[in-house]
This record gives sequence, C-alpha cells and structure tokens, in this order.
Amino acid sequence: MSPHINGSVEVVTGSMFSGKTDELIRRLRRATIARQKVQVFKPAVDVRYAVEKVTSHAGTDFDAIPIEHAADVYERLEKDTTVVAIDEAQFFDDEIIAVVDELARRGIRVIVAGLDTDFRGEPFGPMPVLMAKAERVDKLQAICMVCGEPASRTQRLVNGKPARYDDPVVIVGAAEMYEARCRAHHAVPH
Repeated sequence: MSPHINGSVEVVTGSMFSGKTDELIRRLRRATIARQKVQVFKPAVDVRYAVEKVTSHAGTDFDAIPIEHAADVYERLEKDTTVVAIDEAQFFDDEIIAVVDELARRGIRVIVAGLDTDFRGEPFGPMPVLMAKAERVDKLQAICMVCGEPASRTQRLVNGKPARYDDPVVIVGAAEMYEARCRAHHAVPH
C-alpha cells in the first residue's frame, strides 16, 4: 500500500487509566483491517508488561519495537509502512517532535499516545508541542478513584500518600503507584 496522500499527526492523551493505549490499539487494528502497513514504537524504558508489545492496563496489546532514542525510528522504519504509532511519547526527549514531523511530511499517518501532564499536573515532556502540531487531538478522561467523577490528573502515591512536588518526575509504574484523580482530589504537597 502506498503512503497516504497527506501525512498527519494524531495525538491520544489524558491521565493514566484513561484508555489511551486501548484507543491507540483500536486505531491500529482498523488500519490493519484497511490493509495499511503498521509499525509501532515505544520507549525501551517502558517494560511494565511486555518488552515488544504495547499493552493497555485492560490487557489488550499490539506488537511494538522498543527504541532508546526517537531517531531510532528511522533505522527501524520499513519502506512500505503507512502508519506509525508511538506509545508513551512523554518518555522521549524533544527529538520525538522532529521525528513525528518528518514522518508526517513523508506522507505517513502518525498516531502518538502519551500522558499530557505529569503527577504534578504540569505539561509532560514533548506532549504539549506534539498536541499543538497535531491535526487531531483526543484528550481522554479516567474516573476519579476518590469520588467517581471524570478524572484528568494522575496522582502518584508513595506509601499510600500523595508524592511530593520535588519527587522525581519519571517512575514507570502502574496501579500500585498511581491513581486517576479529578482536579479537586489531586494533591501535590510542596
């Protein structure tokens, strides 16, 4: 299959447990049904479930290539690929922005998934720029683990208490360290 007439960038974002990876996988399965050549990349640091898969918290998965640096996409990109997906994009440095732009310039549909904010509620890594440059942005919400209302924040817990503002930003984990929270119940002690 030939590249799309126009490349594009789609960003799927939101807090942890909002369904970002499930939505990414849904789009990838549809592209596969449409007989498009799909390749998926993820940061090598993300080893929560399987090294060579993107896996949602709900358990759905899709084969993926772990990479150390964003530019590694170029070395692993197959000539006939028409759709590139990048999961957990917040873990890459700003180089991912140029890579995504270049892939779209080449006529590739690029689907990026990642957290829009860190546990402090602040913009996370390259995600704000990717969102600004994308043709389409879908911001998903989870459910607040305190009150059941829509949640847009990721709460990091350390020994059952909210992480402090000066704690490290990047700690890869899952339910034992993080919860989805609404604005009212999100806490970051200084």
